[in-house]
Amino acid sequence: MSKRKDSVIMNDDIRADELRCLVDGAEPLGVVSFDDAMTKANELNLDLVLMSPDAKPPVAKIMDYGKFKYQEEKKKKEQKKNQVKIEIKEIKLSVKIADNDISYKIKHAREFLEAGKHVKFRVFLRGREMAHPEAGREVLLRVWPMVEDVGVMDKSPRFEGRYYNMMVLPIKKEVLKK
Repeated sequence: MSKRKDSVIMNDDIRADELRCLVDGAEPLGVVSFDDAMTKANELNLDLVLMSPDAKPPVAKIMDYGKFKYQEEKKKKEQKKNQVKIEIKEIKLSVKIADNDISYKIKHAREFLEAGKHVKFRVFLRGREMAHPEAGREVLLRVWPMVEDVGVMDKSPRFEGRYYNMMVLPIKKEVLKK
């Protein structure tokens, strides 16, 4: 039995005596012997592909396997093209950040949100700052009013490890226009 990447059993690799045979775009042949099915496939210049080997009797289909694989790949590419890729931009802040630094970082955050990207604000707590983690929360709560007109708070400020994190998602385009 030849091993393929997609492990499809076809043509001479099929080891069943009887098959329920279907023909691509024509009437099914019903239950026939392997030799009859192979003869029919050769007459039509197509492949005999085992579709469900566990059925009783196994089901095989006479089809152009190359064309079938091509169409499957085409469908996968089309689905991949229609997927929405979410980009998350991270903005790092500190507990002792100055107001002008905050406004500079907020300017970038607003640009990201208007471009449809998600923004994750992180306040890193160093050394003694870990004794008062609520200071990180206060920084995030100071930042939030500056971006709430262009974003929606997905995750409220949350303490995780040495960071205080807040996730802001862009407001949907339709809502912005109204």
